[in-house]
Amino acid sequence: MTTRPLFVHCCHCRWCQRESGSAFGLNAMIEGNRVENLGHEPELVHTPSESGRGQKIARCPMCKVAVWSNYSGSGPVIKFIRVGTLDEPDGFPPDVHIFAASKQPWVVLPSDGPVFDGYYEREAIWPAESLARRELLLPLIEKYHATLQGDA
Repeated sequence: MTTRPLFVHCCHCRWCQRESGSAFGLNAMIEGNRVENLGHEPELVHTPSESGRGQKIARCPMCKVAVWSNYSGSGPVIKFIRVGTLDEPDGFPPDVHIFAASKQPWVVLPSDGPVFDGYYEREAIWPAESLARRELLLPLIEKYHATLQGDA
């Protein structure tokens, strides 16, 4: 990542648990053009998702580890980087815990951070800088959705 991410989600939904093979998914959301490939070009694998619209998971072609996802809502405009794959994952703790209603009962969540049973209102908790960066992405996301409608 060439800059700090927009926001870091720790998602406790059952789908992320299944996808990660762990108790949660930890993803750093960042603009797709702020990610540089330092090795082999990842393989994009279309997989099902709870929304029914699927997602594309970028996997290392050598070890097959998931490096990031592109969800249907924003496509390649925003990448959801798997924090554990970064050289220094300690620098990217979660900004929010989401879908905590379905967390594993043995996971203890911080009492001082934002925790939501489901999703949340972005404007209420994202920093102003991240909201401004996201605002710049909205035309690109709309353009992405327009290309999908052309395929229908």
